[in-house]
Amino acid sequence: MHPAKVQRTKLDKLTDLPNIGPEMARDLLLLGYSHPSLLRSADPLFLYESLCRLTGERHDPCVLSVFISVTDFLAGADPRPWWEFTSACHKLLGIKSRGKLS
Repeated sequence: MHPAKVQRTKLDKLTDLPNIGPEMARDLLLLGYSHPSLLRSADPLFLYESLCRLTGERHDPCVLSVFISVTDFLAGADPRPWWEFTSACHKLLGIKSRGKLS
């Protein structure tokens, strides 16, 4: 769901979480998470690495950014777009950030 539309009081299904659409909801179901409340104490890097292992492919790092956005939200932060977590994602993956283009 788009972060601007998220209602913290209405988290009945995975797609009620920020940045989670049908495809990401399927990935979370594959990982064994069927309800938003089950993700409260999840480790985003563990989710990402588990998804890569289960599917046999390395997913785009933006998937990790989405997982970080979800766990941040469930820890009490305001819902934010997944791309605002790119630097946190890169840090977890050990990716050096590129400088801004001028």
